[in-house]
Amino acid sequence: MASAAAPSQGEVRKVAFASFIGTAIEWYDFFLYGTAAALVFPALFFPEYSETAGTLLAFSTYAVGFAARPLGGIVFGHFGDRIGRKSMLVLSLLIMGVATALIGILPTFTQVGILAPILLVTLRFMQGIGVGGEWGGAVLMAVEHAPQGKRGFYGSWPQMGVPAGLLVANLVFIATAATLPEAWGWRVPFLFSILLVGVGLFIRLKLLESPAFRKVQETGTEANMPIIDVLRTYPKNVLLAMGMRFAENGTFYITTVFVLTYITTALGLEQDVGLTGVIIASAIGLVTIPLFGALSDRIGRRPVYLFGAVFSILFALPFFWLLNTEATPLIWLAIILGFNVGHDAMYGPQAAYFSELFGTRVRYSGASLGYQLASVLAGGFAPLIAVALLAAYGYGAVAAYMAAMALLTTVSVILAAETFRDDIAEDQAQERQLIAESR
Repeated sequence: MASAAAPSQGEVRKVAFASFIGTAIEWYDFFLYGTAAALVFPALFFPEYSETAGTLLAFSTYAVGFAARPLGGIVFGHFGDRIGRKSMLVLSLLIMGVATALIGILPTFTQVGILAPILLVTLRFMQGIGVGGEWGGAVLMAVEHAPQGKRGFYGSWPQMGVPAGLLVANLVFIATAATLPEAWGWRVPFLFSILLVGVGLFIRLKLLESPAFRKVQETGTEANMPIIDVLRTYPKNVLLAMGMRFAENGTFYITTVFVLTYITTALGLEQDVGLTGVIIASAIGLVTIPLFGALSDRIGRRPVYLFGAVFSILFALPFFWLLNTEATPLIWLAIILGFNVGHDAMYGPQAAYFSELFGTRVRYSGASLGYQLASVLAGGFAPLIAVALLAAYGYGAVAAYMAAMALLTTVSVILAAETFRDDIAEDQAQERQLIAESR
């Protein structure tokens, strides 16, 4: 494959920053729903049920977004590998922004009855489609622009969009709850998405296509059916990416979404205790995620990722011991350790690691498929499963669930190849096979 001029350092930084901003906006929209599902949606959309049942139903609608994410990953992955990364980033941001803004004007159950939760589920599904397609494009733009030896660091920039989006979502939610009437104040954070999406679109429309994909376009060797091709040529890596995702994704949603419900219902504390802890951890994540990403450039993806998975196994039970003290500083410490040590050690190198597992022609599809399929089981249903386990068996069962997910990730990382020294612009053997078959 013909070589192309490497992007300048300024261009690499511009793409990394744009990936960070755009991803932060998308995750603001997605996480805002999670905070509302834990704190206000049960009363607004499921008022006729008990507190536990209403929370379960609210988290069920929350999980719908995760069920839609693989579909978004498949559709956007196909076109991202066929026509390019940039156009998919713009479209995914539009879908997410429209869906989030419409949630802000939804009627509640008391106004239109059962139609309210039906509309809520529909818009949550749209959010899932948008974020399902966005991640692959954002991380590939950053990783494929990055120079070799710095892919972990630059790939961590769109990953930083997660704590940034979570941080802004919770700050806006707290501010509106404290200053605006409860009846309609919850709508403002959702409507605020319109302004953020405008900023994101302005930034993303100025980006150039990634160098690796431009090389594929120049040779006219795009994959014919990227999803089918990636499942046929990289089946092991798709499965390993899914397994590697379980601990990271499950831990994240337990420590940022379920923990809000646990603190308010099981411990009987004010909601600000949990929200403040999540905000602190989100701010720290803006530092720890790129640090772990950069560390993986020096010592490899596997040891850094493996550290996070093993830590998550060992910390599952102590996490609840710290929460159960009901001491605010120790509750914050529990969230910070679970989030910024266990989760971030996996999430920092993840974008580069998943991208390096696949060749350029099917990279969008492969990385998205492994990432999004696991998010259904490990992320979307994690708060729902945790609430059910807590009600039936107590916090020990939730800790066991967290440890089991981390064990699966540990095994997957051990089985995965080390990739941090690979040249991702070079044709892999599987790609040469695809090119030969297409001619």
